[in-house]
Amino acid sequence: MEAASVTPLPPQRPERPLPVVLVVDDTPDNLALMAELLKERYSVKVAANGERALKIAQARPAPDLVLLDIMMPGMDGYEVCRQLKAQETTCDIPVIFLTARADTEDERKGFALGAVDYITKPVSPPILLARVQTHLALKATADFLRDKSAYLEREVALRTLEVQAIQDVTIMAMTSLAETRDDETGNHIRRTQLYVKALAERLRTQPRFEAQLNERMIELFYKSAPLHDIGKIGVPDAILLKPGKLTAEEFGTMQRHASLGRRAIEGAERRLGMRVPFLRIAKDMAYSHHEHWDGGGYPEGLVGEDIPLAGRLMALADVYDALVHPRIYRPEPFTHEQACTMLLRGRGTQFDPEVVDAFIDIAQDFQRIARNYPDESSTPAARTGRNNQPRQASHRHSDPLSGANTPV
Repeated sequence: MEAASVTPLPPQRPERPLPVVLVVDDTPDNLALMAELLKERYSVKVAANGERALKIAQARPAPDLVLLDIMMPGMDGYEVCRQLKAQETTCDIPVIFLTARADTEDERKGFALGAVDYITKPVSPPILLARVQTHLALKATADFLRDKSAYLEREVALRTLEVQAIQDVTIMAMTSLAETRDDETGNHIRRTQLYVKALAERLRTQPRFEAQLNERMIELFYKSAPLHDIGKIGVPDAILLKPGKLTAEEFGTMQRHASLGRRAIEGAERRLGMRVPFLRIAKDMAYSHHEHWDGGGYPEGLVGEDIPLAGRLMALADVYDALVHPRIYRPEPFTHEQACTMLLRGRGTQFDPEVVDAFIDIAQDFQRIARNYPDESSTPAARTGRNNQPRQASHRHSDPLSGANTPV
């Protein structure tokens, strides 16, 4: 005997809850009439006064629509409507006034308070149902659009965080590559990043820089700063780690790191297939932070404001850091005060005069940053590694005192 086949029933969709309509009227007969008219299509709640209506409206689930009598003892319909619209949790509930008065001024007042419609008493059932249905449909559409807008805002915020994360990872990956060549890069990068941000924030108070140095641009400068010496990955160790003065040929090779840095960042842009603002600034910073205000720098000998602002800021930040920290070619650093004096001597020659002025204004901030982020090799014992070989990598600059191509 064959087993009887059983045909499964199709899954049933959960029934949507009926829209909730709150009816507010001080006359019991009116409440009963309205409830009878609406009960087939809606879930009906009733309130005999304004205070009770507000409590129901603020409870959950909130009404989807309020039918509100105007003329009530105590709190009238106008005041109920005003309070509903004043609360964030109830301001989007549509209010339809029920009134025996058909005065134009009364209607104007009600619409000004935020009501969506008027229905005059005695109520016509077809008109009541049609108006309630219309405004509930409008509210459903508004709720959908509002939820969609909130969803899109969340998505935009999420995508923005993702873009920022990609930027940070890109910088971290490229900077880590540079760190493999340079023991002192880590905290030098952190310090110069903070120096550049401090300078930019100070310059932002000056009319000349106010438009350019907005909050977003300062953040881009800050993010781009770690890539300023990325080109050092292309400089041979024999030059990068040489303890003595470089020959003219060796210094020429060292100078190539500016071009190599820009080329490396351009390569990253090509792989991304798009231009990214922070990489554009990183290119400017890597390529131009050894240019001098008077045209005596490299790689192009740019003069004055032809040097990108990002490069002018990093130029001072980079030299200050080299002055106050030990280097392989100069084990004993200069004091903060000596560094300030030397940078002042470079005002208008090596450095943008206004950048130097900004530095002097916040010199104590630079000193604090340097103190808070010392190099691991800042002590004499730590400056020599295995077999007493110096660990501190070269970070060479043009001498701010003489403009010569000698380490400072």
